[in-house]
Amino acid sequence: MPQHAVEPLFELIKLYGVHLKIVNDRVTRHGDYHRDASGYHRITVNASLNQYRFLITLVHEIAHLAAFEKFGRNIKPHGDEWKLTFQKLMVPFIRPEIFPNHLLPLLARHFKNPKASSDTDATLSLALKQFDEKSDGKNYIFELPYGAAFRIHNGKVFRKGAQRLKRFECQEISTGKIYLFNPNAEVELLPS
Repeated sequence: MPQHAVEPLFELIKLYGVHLKIVNDRVTRHGDYHRDASGYHRITVNASLNQYRFLITLVHEIAHLAAFEKFGRNIKPHGDEWKLTFQKLMVPFIRPEIFPNHLLPLLARHFKNPKASSDTDATLSLALKQFDEKSDGKNYIFELPYGAAFRIHNGKVFRKGAQRLKRFECQEISTGKIYLFNPNAEVELLPS
């Protein structure tokens, strides 16, 4: 994680009694929070995340813990109480000593109304991906031409269709079912 974020983040971990575990990459999520049966607060974060996404993910998960403690466990996981808590916890980190200058306005815009995942903010997600290790042979959905065939992480093959508002309709070749993909989804382009 960014050097200037280590100390304030460690203070949050101590304040909330977090048991942090860095785990192997999971495709469906960057991190996870849960309180186990014995009352321990466990947070997992994927080891493969770049330093900026790691920081955002860890604060996101700590915000779940803090929101549940302050507002009770009956709140929506990504509802108004969580958003308010996430904003409050993240503000001290949105500064040039921690994030590159060109990310600061994107972060400020995102945290006016944070989403359940920074991946749903395509602009921020693409900006953060520039710090990822290069993934050979991968393209973003938005880069593919209409009608192009592509494969996703689990081996399923799709054909790119039209864009609907923000996402693209893509047809799974084997079943004919239509799925919606975020423009910044990483896929493998197949030869035509």
